[in-house]
Amino acid sequence: MAQSTLEDDELFDEASDEMRDDVEEALERARDALPEADDVLDVEGDNIIGVLNSLKSELDGEEAAKAFREAKKWFGIGERADVFDEEFVEETEEEIEEIEEALGAIEDAAETATELTDSVASLKGSL
Repeated sequence: MAQSTLEDDELFDEASDEMRDDVEEALERARDALPEADDVLDVEGDNIIGVLNSLKSELDGEEAAKAFREAKKWFGIGERADVFDEEFVEETEEEIEEIEEALGAIEDAAETATELTDSVASLKGSL
């Protein structure tokens, strides 16, 4: 019976390490998929509508959101199973908060750019 317990502990430790790696990799993919600040600030277009459309294109956070969701899923499972040490939990929670804020800001900016594009197009049509 002791052999089985030892093997179970080793398997649990191995699974915990893999889960931690999955969380770290997914967070890294999410960070890497976020738009670069320079790309957002250096958009180009022939007119204001072109600039706003270019900005909306740069504010695509879909891939980052997918990877972020994956990270949160594995982190939540691991945290509930109590497989992570306290330091990892604290660092990961901070990173999750930072990425969540960035994704929220991207979404807000994309919505604003869309609204402004529509408003400018409407204004042009009215004049």
